[in-house]
Amino acid sequence: MNNKKGKIFDIQRFSVSDGPGIRTTVFFKGCNLRCVWCHNPESQSSASEMLFYKNKCVNCGKCKELCANSLEKCSLCEKCIIECQAEARTIAGKEYTADEVVRELVKDKRLYENSGGGVTFSGGECMLQTDFLTELLKRCKEEGLHTAVDTAGHIPFEYFERIMPYTDLFLYDVKCFDAEIHKRYTGVTNELILENLTKLLATDKSVYIRIPVIEGINDSAEEMKRIKSFLDEHGAPKNIELLPYHALGESKYEALGKKAAGLSAPCKEKMAQLKSIFQ
Repeated sequence: MNNKKGKIFDIQRFSVSDGPGIRTTVFFKGCNLRCVWCHNPESQSSASEMLFYKNKCVNCGKCKELCANSLEKCSLCEKCIIECQAEARTIAGKEYTADEVVRELVKDKRLYENSGGGVTFSGGECMLQTDFLTELLKRCKEEGLHTAVDTAGHIPFEYFERIMPYTDLFLYDVKCFDAEIHKRYTGVTNELILENLTKLLATDKSVYIRIPVIEGINDSAEEMKRIKSFLDEHGAPKNIELLPYHALGESKYEALGKKAAGLSAPCKEKMAQLKSIFQ
């Protein structure tokens, strides 16, 4: 059997926020967007990375003793991780074979069946590793698993066409409708994203629209009305979710030696107002 390899940074079991039912979410490494609100900054680079959580460190010094480079240049040998009792260090990004991933996914097959759940492939942008993703989706369908693909849509539409026969649900991010705002805060324009969404909505595939809402960036009623008008014009997604920004990923920025943007979520009243636009 063709056992392709891909780069993954996490496999999260018992997920309830990445599609219907209880799911296992596979997070692919690498993304072609740079959203300032990204809660998985370790997903952006396609290369494996060391994360160091200073708040966990007990300053025992073992990591420096074991490191051939005295921590000045990481070769990802993992010696420091093995000996760190405080679990202050971890590596994001490991190469997996399709066999290895599928073995993990089928462990909770009964749970998926009982809850109406399945498997979700996310990232990063999982569709950048199209060959690996396609094989995993095929293998999941052979196992009778419900499949979902979480994408930002900034890829050639032919990638969608390749995986459609094996994908039950698309979770599609619409981050901003205004093109200038989109480029300023994600690093790319949204023309291709909206073009692909138009084509996807014209198929018979189930689509969930997911809109991250960040205070001061895309939380205006005008922005949401423009998204709604676009969806009304081009098709009816199965579901629309507004996801308020959360700061749970900010510690990862520090662990990567980066600085978080310090953003905020709109208040509950504002979120209710924005949700009412779509209702």
